[in-house]
Amino acid sequence: MAKQIYTHKGLPHYTLANFRHLHREPDDSSSFGYNNISPEKKIKGFEIYSSEGLVPAVGPLKSDFYRMSITLSGGVDVQLGLEQFRHQPGTISFTYPGQVFSKSNIQPETFGYYALFEADFLGSFLPPDQFQEEFPFFNVNGQLFIQLTTEEITQVAAFVARINEEVQEVKAGRENAVRMYFYLLLLEIKRSYIAQGLHLTHTDTRTGYLIPKFHKLVSQYFLQKRKVADYAAMLGVTPNHLNRTIKDATGHTASEAISTMLIRESKALLRYTDDTISQISFQLDFSDPASFTRFFREQTGRTPLDFRKNA
Repeated sequence: MAKQIYTHKGLPHYTLANFRHLHREPDDSSSFGYNNISPEKKIKGFEIYSSEGLVPAVGPLKSDFYRMSITLSGGVDVQLGLEQFRHQPGTISFTYPGQVFSKSNIQPETFGYYALFEADFLGSFLPPDQFQEEFPFFNVNGQLFIQLTTEEITQVAAFVARINEEVQEVKAGRENAVRMYFYLLLLEIKRSYIAQGLHLTHTDTRTGYLIPKFHKLVSQYFLQKRKVADYAAMLGVTPNHLNRTIKDATGHTASEAISTMLIRESKALLRYTDDTISQISFQLDFSDPASFTRFFREQTGRTPLDFRKNA
């Protein structure tokens, strides 16, 4: 069982220091980036890998670090909270600490890179509390997926190659060089992000803004807020309008979206912790274990215990 940090209601967040077995094949012998490097080459708070040696599916889980995935060929399904996207060549996705994350359906020809890093890794360039403001695609209110042009993704891949060169060699100033190249990589992405107008949410249509904003709010508050009226109030619309908009766009009600997040959280707790059913029901704010079991069976057709045995 990986090391976990328990925060509000005992939710597990995996740390970067003890995360490898959840995303790399046990017998992976690839040598790109941080994979299989000697201890003296490791850089605190930062890891970078290629998709070679990646397990077939990751999550759903949470972590206390940032994540960025870059796809150069093939495709993969990535789910961030309630938002699901299909990576294609040129797609980059971003995950912030505490976010429910999963990756699946990786095509055989898929290749790309991904970086895992802690909040203070770029502290020499900007304070950790300003990181999400500087790079809004790592923020709950930002666009968590971006599609780059061939020219842009080629430039990003070039920075990844330079980072790998520094990681593999023990040279003077290598850690600063890795930070610098990584900062420039993020800056390259930010330029495209701004050029595409993704930082300007007010340019969206009302419906186009409302749906992703609702999904982000549910991903953030589903443990504390279970009523559609709560989210309607935060979005400045009526519950009926919110339900109708979500239903028309997704085929599911707003209430079903909240239940979906609860089920994903439940599955993560059942799969990645040793907590009892009673403990999990308490963490998820159900009145008793029977209520949690009934809810889980209604949503999945299985009991929590059955899911855990077969996960």
